[in-house]
Amino acid sequence: MLLQSINHTYQRYRTLKTHRISALPIVILMPHSACNCRCVMCDIWKDNKNLKQLTEQDVSGLLDSLKKFGTRQVVMSGGEALLNQNFFGLCEILKSAGIKVSLLTTGLSVKAHAEKLLKYVNDIIVSLDGDQPLHDAIRNIPGAFQKLKDGVEHIRSINPKYRITARTVIHRLNFWNWSSIIYQARLMGIDQVSFLPADVSSHAFNRQMAWEEPRQNEILLSERELPELKAIIERIIDECSEDFTNGFIAESPEKLMDIYRYYAAYYGLNPFPFKKCNAPWVSTVIEADGSVRPCFFHEAIGNIKDSSLATILNSDDAINWRKTLDMSTNSTCVKCVCSLNLSPRMNP
Repeated sequence: MLLQSINHTYQRYRTLKTHRISALPIVILMPHSACNCRCVMCDIWKDNKNLKQLTEQDVSGLLDSLKKFGTRQVVMSGGEALLNQNFFGLCEILKSAGIKVSLLTTGLSVKAHAEKLLKYVNDIIVSLDGDQPLHDAIRNIPGAFQKLKDGVEHIRSINPKYRITARTVIHRLNFWNWSSIIYQARLMGIDQVSFLPADVSSHAFNRQMAWEEPRQNEILLSERELPELKAIIERIIDECSEDFTNGFIAESPEKLMDIYRYYAAYYGLNPFPFKKCNAPWVSTVIEADGSVRPCFFHEAIGNIKDSSLATILNSDDAINWRKTLDMSTNSTCVKCVCSLNLSPRMNP
């Protein structure tokens, strides 16, 4: 095991140096294209009628590449991954190959699938948008908050040590409710809560066209709201010091303040926050139709139904794209709302 770990670390250094993928610690799969929520900050649900999903054959076909690259974690994203009727069959294929499975979910059906989730999924990340009325309003699903809460508490009743974290997109409709989000996450029994700003400028999340100003302004804070956002963040930093120390809030105080800076950048008040990211070198995203992306926000570079994942990631075009990508000037990277920076010595 020690020699295997040393070799994996070496291969990850080699990837960063040569831009040819030799190790790929994390793969994000989207098992199902549809979603069971109708969130205001996302367009995935608008294409629910055009169903696409990964099959057991698709996932089995990935195993040679995942084994070659020493993949250690697959994150099931979406859409809502649990809508795939063969979801646990996909998980079983990956688990049998020794790969850790994580699930990003709306939480609506966690309770119904609790026993299988505990068997096949290593940890769960739920989406939390506010207290009960606000969460339901943003999700456009009556009772969404209660279903999420019931699911988390049911998992806890079976296995109190099972890891469940929450992720919140902070935007115009919920920034004022931020303290309540932290309180509700704690009350619900969440292990950790993480925050990021809303993406309003990319083609991600099923946007056929990047949002224009009228649509952006539904989610983007106005300039006059920025002082209130800053004051809320400062209050959280002051009142939740223990939550930063013990890791209940995943980000540092400085990272939380970057959410203010991100929105302020749209009005030219400061640059967009710098993000140290190596996502295209340590991960990839495979969509429900088989399309392969370097990360959520960049364009597809191939499809697993046409070529192996290894062939796609190490094509001449893909290698050259990574080699020439300047994240400090690339318009997609500059406005990116999240980042993955996994050093060769860090395990996912």
